[in-house]
Amino acid sequence: MAVVYQALHRRASSLTCRLHSTYVRKMRYLNQLKEDDSLCRQAQASGTFYLFHNLSPFLQKVGKKYLVPQLSAAEMKQILEKCQETEQWMEKSVLIGCSEEHRPHFALDLGALEKSVIESELQGSFTDLRKALFVVDGKDSPLLASAQSLLRWHDSHQFCSKTGQPTQKNPAGSKRVCRASGVTYYPQVSPVVITLVSDGSRCLLARQPSFPPGMYTALSGFCDVGENVEQAVRREVAEEVGLEVESLRYSASQHWPFPSGSLMLACHALVRAPRPQISVDSLELEEARWFGLEEIVEGLKREPRSSQQDDGSFLPWFPPKQAIAHQLIQEWVQQQSA
Repeated sequence: MAVVYQALHRRASSLTCRLHSTYVRKMRYLNQLKEDDSLCRQAQASGTFYLFHNLSPFLQKVGKKYLVPQLSAAEMKQILEKCQETEQWMEKSVLIGCSEEHRPHFALDLGALEKSVIESELQGSFTDLRKALFVVDGKDSPLLASAQSLLRWHDSHQFCSKTGQPTQKNPAGSKRVCRASGVTYYPQVSPVVITLVSDGSRCLLARQPSFPPGMYTALSGFCDVGENVEQAVRREVAEEVGLEVESLRYSASQHWPFPSGSLMLACHALVRAPRPQISVDSLELEEARWFGLEEIVEGLKREPRSSQQDDGSFLPWFPPKQAIAHQLIQEWVQQQSA
């Protein structure tokens, strides 16, 4: 038995090493592309391209599925020719990742070109990212989200804040440089805390006026300058629903492209008042209320389209599984059911 165990252990260790080696090689290759301009330009010739039009990704519907096509450099040149543009347009792309075989992935926004020509040629459509994230395959969602955030950052940082002069991006799109001042700008993300508040037997969910009818989610807000995560959670909960957090626990994080590239820091928070009374900040929220376990379980099963009742009102439903708020709610259910 000991011999069998040792053999299995060696096999598992070998597999782990191979996986780690693959990951390390991949990360180092991507870093080389960011640092070596000539290498990145060469990589564009063998890479694949994800297309956007004014920050909306291009999708193809096949049956009931939505696919995110990856165009080769040759296919990109054909599209550009159809739009009477040269292949120099490809230099506007940004690096967003690579395959296990080190085939680089780029994102390119063709917002200045005729959308209908591209859609007709490729037999698909440019789709709002908020919809796209929840209809494409799970492995494509993070790539589209990071691509849009990076493209948006470049669009809004074309001029130096110090000199007012144009900035130039490097081939990978990992930075922009002002030649006049020598200032280098790097893409940034905004930290956001998203918190599921519980009083032990219930959890608190809220909605804003801009939400789809019936949708409730966890509280969230940007971290202020100088705050740590714990302080931001306590402040946001106090501001939005008038409750004081006694303890909190970090859960996970997720990049989120809205409004302009956020790092969502997900936490569970506990309030201990005997029957905590919610005081909603109407400038921030339309409604906030407590949900029991049974109502949460039913809401997780409910589709947005099936939430409307005969009288026109909507039953509660919650963010889909691609959103980190869904993970927080699921974790709370598991804790209550344990």
